[in-house]
Amino acid sequence: MTAVRNGGSAVVDALVSEGVTDVFGIPGTHSLELYRALAHRRLRHVTTRSEQGAGYAADGYARATGRPGVCFVTSGPAVNNVAAPVGTAHGDSVPLLVVAPGPPRGLEGADVGELHEMRDQRGHMAAVAERAVRVSSPGEAAAAVHESFAHWRGHRQRPHFLEVPLDVLTEAWSGEDPGQLSAPDHPGPGADDLVLAARRLAGAERPALLVGRGAVAAAGTVRVLAELLDAPVVTTVNGKGVLSETHPLSVGASVRLEPAQRLLTDADVVLVVGTALSDAELWGWEPDLPGTTIRVDVEAGQLSKRLTPTVGLHGDAATVLARLAELLATDPPAARRDGPARARQAREDSAGAAAPEAGPWAELNRALAAALPPETIVAGDSSQVTYYGTAHFWPVSAPAQLLYPTVYATLGYGLPAAVGAGVGAPGRPVLALVGDGALMFSLAELATAVEQRLPLPVVVVNDHGYTEIRDGMRRAGIPPFAVDLHTPDFAAVGRAMGARGVCARSVEDAVSAVVQALDADGPSVVEVDAGALAAAAGAP
Repeated sequence: MTAVRNGGSAVVDALVSEGVTDVFGIPGTHSLELYRALAHRRLRHVTTRSEQGAGYAADGYARATGRPGVCFVTSGPAVNNVAAPVGTAHGDSVPLLVVAPGPPRGLEGADVGELHEMRDQRGHMAAVAERAVRVSSPGEAAAAVHESFAHWRGHRQRPHFLEVPLDVLTEAWSGEDPGQLSAPDHPGPGADDLVLAARRLAGAERPALLVGRGAVAAAGTVRVLAELLDAPVVTTVNGKGVLSETHPLSVGASVRLEPAQRLLTDADVVLVVGTALSDAELWGWEPDLPGTTIRVDVEAGQLSKRLTPTVGLHGDAATVLARLAELLATDPPAARRDGPARARQAREDSAGAAAPEAGPWAELNRALAAALPPETIVAGDSSQVTYYGTAHFWPVSAPAQLLYPTVYATLGYGLPAAVGAGVGAPGRPVLALVGDGALMFSLAELATAVEQRLPLPVVVVNDHGYTEIRDGMRRAGIPPFAVDLHTPDFAAVGRAMGARGVCARSVEDAVSAVVQALDADGPSVVEVDAGALAAAAGAP
């Protein structure tokens, strides 16, 4: 096949130059030239069943692999459909590039009834993406791709949107791909601030660490610092696993729980790394820490949001923490012996605080975690089984093992995110563990998993409705309304779509089905009856 060099190939060539090997999306009439170039360059393309599914799959791919996720959609309604995944990636700081066609040059906002016409497609995406760019030539399109990747190498990683006008996609291009750009220089924190921070940490009697997703690339140094300081480590849900949750200094992803908050409040020095301290992760807690606070963030504007630190250190976590570790190694802190005891007490108290709301989800998560390989990736959803269960009762050994839409709290994330993780991390066990309400938002992506032949267990805990909203209505004195739902026979639906389908009425049945599913040559739906689990757990 003879290659056509045009705006479409300019975009794809730039992606190849950045090392991209996988693209998620759905082809459309307006995006044909992108797909012509994709076919020529033989990148893997995963066709999902909705643009939301494509965006969530690219998000799950990015979290599981540490590489940016790339998504191709067509114009208009497809862009609307991918907006929710872009908002999810923005809230959780995930590098996602969405490429879409736009109206031809000169027809922006013309309101002439063009196919898929929007008043301002780029402006629409600017409301949910960190960066939304409309280009005017193939060369600009290639440069815009490289600018996004360079930005992610040196700044906070959030989603970008690239709009390529239809006539630019088809325009002949004789230029050369400009290649990767250098990451922007970071001045980093001042030497005096680093020395001050190291001294405060070295002199602390009750130090603690609070880390989030921004510390994922610095996981090894987080462990070194925690051990140097004998300091318990609390994580956000997005930071879950930055310190292995089997480590004696790990308190776990329990920052929203009072025992972990009390440990942080009682600490005389808290090192806060790579977290926005968002209300979505703190669940209403205002982090007013009375001791010394040292905050590390790659985004300067984030250093004083929701918590003004005693010492602010602007820079990427891996670099800043390595400098702190060097300073502490040359002037070691006084020996302490109470770090593991403080962590253990906070960990046990947090588990006790989480247990009542977790109900039967705790036992299910614990049993699955015990039965599956420690490197298993769990894709959750805005479901009780995830935020009451997996977050607290599935110990992980490394970052990015729980994929969860924390800030945007979207429904329908879990299944397509698991597909993306399965594509990006072949050979690693991947599990989707979601509620029935969440699965119904993205059930069609089971067909994508079948098509990709992913050995993916999809565990759906069926309690026949929107239980979190039902519970909230009851707490507010509102009779439950519009929250009790008809649900299908999920196991039968799975079989109808080409997957395996199993019904489980006990934790033991569910675990057995999941273990078998990991050895299958395609996905399996494991439907777990929530009522049976609750009855077995003795819930009223």
